[in-house]
Parts: sequence; structure tokens; C-alpha cells
Amino acid sequence: MSHVLSLLVEDKPGLLTRVAGLFARRGFNIESLAVGKSEIAGLSRITVVVDVEELPLEQVTKQLNKLINVIKIVELDYSQSVQREHLLIKVRVDNVSRSQVLEAVTLFRASVVDVSTDALVIEVTGDTGKTTALLRVLEPYGIKEISQSGLLAIGRGAKSITDRVFKN
Repeated sequence: MSHVLSLLVEDKPGLLTRVAGLFARRGFNIESLAVGKSEIAGLSRITVVVDVEELPLEQVTKQLNKLINVIKIVELDYSQSVQREHLLIKVRVDNVSRSQVLEAVTLFRASVVDVSTDALVIEVTGDTGKTTALLRVLEPYGIKEISQSGLLAIGRGAKSITDRVFKN
């Protein structure tokens, strides 16, 4: 079962390696990983998606909490969070297929960010279902390359991962 974890961490060299290492040492495959600055200077947010059962996840979470630079860990439930992926997709086109690919781009509210005579680069942002569906539609035309970000996720509503950690 996939779990989405949001970690608030101090922005220190080597911390990402230590976090990923905890998962790797237990043989857990990280499906997605995204790291970036948070709303608080000196802190970063790591969003990690891991496919693991509940009990081993709890053990890893406890060990992550023991890392000195980890401030807080929250598991984000799909219904209580906003989750998005970002993809760049290079698709082979010719004079016949170009209009069909452009129609798919419009249908999925994606955008063309680069055009050449034999390829289009398409940018799409959305939940996993949307991005997977677009890839299935584009596959028959010939996907030449995909570059995909890790899943980004944030809790719904006014509550924040930084609540009760720092007084705002």
C-alpha cells in the first residue's frame, strides 16, 4: 500500500541521504521523492511516497523521528490532501498526428512548451490519475521521453505541518 509522508526537516547537507537510507536499509522502494524549501527559512519539506505495509512504516517513521534534523513527520491521506505530479512529455508527431496530439493536450488541460517539426514537448500537472491517463492517450503516437517530478502534496484546510512546531 502506498503512503505519502511529508517531512519538515532542517536544511542540512546529507540529511536527504540519511532519510533515503532508512528506507533502503529495510528494502522499501521509494516510489516518489520531492524536496524543496518550506515557508520557514532554514527548513525544507520532503514529500516521499513509499509502498509498504502499516507496521514497517510505523517503525521507519519512529526511526526518522530520531534523526536530529527531522522536525516533524505527517502522513497525508489522499482525501485530506492535495496531491500533484508535474510531467514533461516529448511526443513524436508528424503532419497527420500533430492535430490529434494537440487535441489531447487541450482535453487534459496540458500545454505545449516546445515545438519542433517532428516532436512536441507537453507539460502537464495533475493528480496521478490524470497524468497516467494522458500518458496512455499519447503512447500510440510515440513517447520519446518523460521527465517527471516527485509527487507534491499538502494538507487541505488551514492546518499546517508547522502548527505547534513554531508559533506563527
